[in-house]
Amino acid sequence: MAQLILGPMLRHVTETSATIWVETDERCTVTILDRSAPTFCVAGHHYALVIIEGLAPASCVEYDVRLDGAMCWPAAGSRLPTSRVRTLGGTGSCRIVFGSCRTAAPHEPPWALELVLDPRGRGVDALYAFALAMASQPADEWPTLAVFLGDQIYADDSSPDARARITERRSRPDGAVEGLPDELVGGFEEYTWLYQESWSPEMERWFFSNVPSVMIFDDHEMIDDWNISASWVREIREKSWWQDHVIGGLMTYWLYQHLGNLGPDTIREEGMLAALNGVSDGEQVLRAWAMKSEEFTPVPGGYRFSYVRDVGRVRLVMLDARNGRVLEPGRRQIVDDAEWRSVVEACHADVDHLLIGSSLPVFVTGGLHDLQVWNEAICDGAWGRVGRKVGEWIRRGTDMEDWSAFVRSFEAFVDLLEDVGGAGRANAPATISVLSGDIHFSYLAEIRFPTDRAVASRIHQLVSSPIRNALKPQERTVMRLATSQFARRVARVLRHAAHRDRARVKWRLDRGPLFGNALSEVTFTGRSAQLKVLCTRPHEEGSHPVLDRPIEVDLVAGSGTGQRQSVSSRRRVKVSRQNTP
Repeated sequence: MAQLILGPMLRHVTETSATIWVETDERCTVTILDRSAPTFCVAGHHYALVIIEGLAPASCVEYDVRLDGAMCWPAAGSRLPTSRVRTLGGTGSCRIVFGSCRTAAPHEPPWALELVLDPRGRGVDALYAFALAMASQPADEWPTLAVFLGDQIYADDSSPDARARITERRSRPDGAVEGLPDELVGGFEEYTWLYQESWSPEMERWFFSNVPSVMIFDDHEMIDDWNISASWVREIREKSWWQDHVIGGLMTYWLYQHLGNLGPDTIREEGMLAALNGVSDGEQVLRAWAMKSEEFTPVPGGYRFSYVRDVGRVRLVMLDARNGRVLEPGRRQIVDDAEWRSVVEACHADVDHLLIGSSLPVFVTGGLHDLQVWNEAICDGAWGRVGRKVGEWIRRGTDMEDWSAFVRSFEAFVDLLEDVGGAGRANAPATISVLSGDIHFSYLAEIRFPTDRAVASRIHQLVSSPIRNALKPQERTVMRLATSQFARRVARVLRHAAHRDRARVKWRLDRGPLFGNALSEVTFTGRSAQLKVLCTRPHEEGSHPVLDRPIEVDLVAGSGTGQRQSVSSRRRVKVSRQNTP
């Protein structure tokens, strides 16, 4: 009898439709809410996306999952609330949670301890803690959407259990990969293990079964520094193991993450799901697509991973900041011109609130912006041939690849914000929020335009990172130094010496930096918006974790709690034992 391996994962939800994704252990028919879909096979793995249409707007419908008619979800004996589909519509609040960077590890010590106590520690998982709290809340208080901004898995920093499994596989003659680093997963099969480990625990599965989600990749889902520069791309493609690694990464990303980002109409227009359903095993179909996508990376013309998701009067425009880059020295861009035009068009919508998702922050703090502007300048030859080599070494060694390190794209982004949020625009959003992760600390920064550039929208950079991968103490010290006034002054001198102009807008750390594991949420009601940053903290053995609220800010009025730099809080999200395992 067929069994669920992963899922159900509620992914794309509108007023009248929903998609639910599953992975099973064998070929079968998946039935949810009287809609059925056959599984499709890729390299011996079985998946299904059940498209449910004809639902009532603003409805809440409980569901179960049946494989060949046998119910397999909810799990027997589960004390968690029944999973449900909540369609959009109505006039209530819209609650969106977001975050990035989550490593997989058990929720018990030593893995749930801070790194300072045990080198294996990753801290308390913010997604796990959030799901525990959510299980004791009424369904109408659950998030409307979860936004995951990169590094949902770590292909170059897997858990001890995953490494042991990989080591055992590679010890066999048929599992060895010549030259592949020991810490890096290799190929499609090993990638699937990372997703299974990350998404199989009970609380995470229950969360994903109830909260629609969107996702975008970042570098660690492939390898650190992925597409950081043209010379990096040339060098990595000379590695004998690279093609199988990157193809496996793209294949699993499409299956486990990207397919669920798409709505039913887009899925039908694209035709990939139909093609996979039309063959006995779609490995070659998906592999051919992945090879084409990698062939065009980072040259324009590849597959477009960016997308748009509307939640009532809130629009999310998600950008691919990794796979579609232009890396030619002198004209580097995060996305090529054609894709940027589509982003600009998507942002010019009649909405109350605009969210722009980018795994990499657009507005980095302290001296990091000017340092990256300086680095791009010397990589382009501002300090001669030696400067180019030094600049490339620094670029890779210190991960200088945020939007500031692609000045053409940064300036275009500022132009977009000014245009969309301009005071002269009749339907300017009340707020424009840039959602990002990657940097492994959380902060809020308001973007301030010159007085002669009237902007009606309140514009913020909101960074929430990591969900679970806290920086080591020495790494936190480095980041504090990089965001200090001293670093800002040094970076300003370097930028000026490279003959680069300062940014046309100003921003600063209005709240943060907050180190440690966290998720953030923004609640939209009409044209108001409230931000909360939820941080985990250690808990006593035998008790459930607690989420503190060190930052609460009204994004429209600008008022709230939480101080700059180190922030403490007395507010906590209580986690009840009722309805929790």
